Formats: sequence, C-alpha cells, structure tokens
Amino acid sequence: MSKKQIQPASFEESLDELEALVERMESGELSLEESLSAFERGIALTRSCQKALQAAEQRVEILTAKNPDASTEPFDDDA
Repeated sequence: MSKKQIQPASFEESLDELEALVERMESGELSLEESLSAFERGIALTRSCQKALQAAEQRVEILTAKNPDASTEPFDDDA
C-alpha cells in the first residue's frame, strides 16, 4: 500500500474496507510487511469511522437541542 491512501467516500465504505482488512489479517496468509500495512490502513479507517460517528452524534445533539421535548432512545438494530 502506498504512503498516501485515498479515504473511502462514506462511513459505510470505510467500514466495509475495515472488515475486509480484518478478514485478510485473520486468514493468516499475509506476510509480516503486508500485515503491518493492513494494520496501518485499519487504524486510519478506524479513525475515519470514529470521526464520522462523532459528527453524526453532534448533529443528533444539535437537532434534539432545537426540540427540547425530544427524547433519545437507544438504537435497537434487530434488522
């Protein structure tokens, strides 16, 4: 992998790429150098996902602040 890596366009793409990297690393078929590169990329993707989640959380906070009667509930993802 090159030093300058292109960030995926969306949270979903970042997450998909991260999951694929984890699968490749767990397979045990990567060399040490490939594993290190995959790990570095994974860290960058994780940070990107964390930033996206923090931004989404801030947007929710702003939206609920405009309606003080709105209550938040935990998201139940049974789908």
